[in-house]
Amino acid sequence: MAVELRHLRYFVAVAEQESFGRAAQRLHLAQQSLSQQIAALERLVGVRLFDRDSRGTRLTPAGSAFLPLARDVLARLETAISAVRRVAGTLDLAFLESTANYMLPPVVRAVRERFPDARLTTHDVAIAELVAGLREGRYDAAFTRPPQVPDLATRVLVTEPVCIAVAEEHPLAGRASVRLAELADESWVLTPRDSWPPWHEKYDRDFAAAGFTPRVVQRAAGVPNLLGLVAAGVGVTWLARSARSIRRGGVVFVPLEGEVAETVVAWLPGRENPLLGDLLELAGELARTVDLTSWG
Repeated sequence: MAVELRHLRYFVAVAEQESFGRAAQRLHLAQQSLSQQIAALERLVGVRLFDRDSRGTRLTPAGSAFLPLARDVLARLETAISAVRRVAGTLDLAFLESTANYMLPPVVRAVRERFPDARLTTHDVAIAELVAGLREGRYDAAFTRPPQVPDLATRVLVTEPVCIAVAEEHPLAGRASVRLAELADESWVLTPRDSWPPWHEKYDRDFAAAGFTPRVVQRAAGVPNLLGLVAAGVGVTWLARSARSIRRGGVVFVPLEGEVAETVVAWLPGRENPLLGDLLELAGELARTVDLTSWG
């Protein structure tokens, strides 16, 4: 195993925050996971980088020497990526797994028509990888649900209803709509809490506003897995209406009153790829002229 860029990024965050807890919040990682990654980095470099005690987290002399070097590596990588992209005319685009089904085809088609000489690469990824890729400069832009982190810029492209997904035989399957408060006694299937803490913090607020804490009977990563569990009668879940295109049978989508989901294009401000501005303009044109959710 070798030192990876994520190790350096995590190390710099802890050093700047002087706290594993604050750094974990900044990185949107579980604190235990961050501690494990820093411990792995210390094993790889063969020295202790932080002193941890009741007074807090401080760099060791070795850590203090390592910090400017780690920052320099990350900065040099950013410079190299930007320089290569300016010469080659490349676009690296990420698509959230649950939006790729309907967003990727029209976006890729439009990019290829507008920029026929650009080298286009696409990635179908989970939200944590998507955000990390934007921050680290691996992706120029991403099409995703709003990541709800302050350092990324977003522009809304699609707004659509949120639905409750239930099995075909469920008593709510014939309803025209449903209120969240009516689902207090249901069994729920949801994504793991550590898959993206900002989203689950919002879910907690929504459930609390509806007056209940959901009885979560199973957690599963990815929309196809959630829909499979719903079809099997394990529980209900909530998803954007466009998720209907991922599974055609066994599940009914019932609109959830007063709830909408957004799809955005996200990017890291300050990126130097000269095609980024043109891409954002193109994405806006698509949103105004095409029903992007109809491509699934």
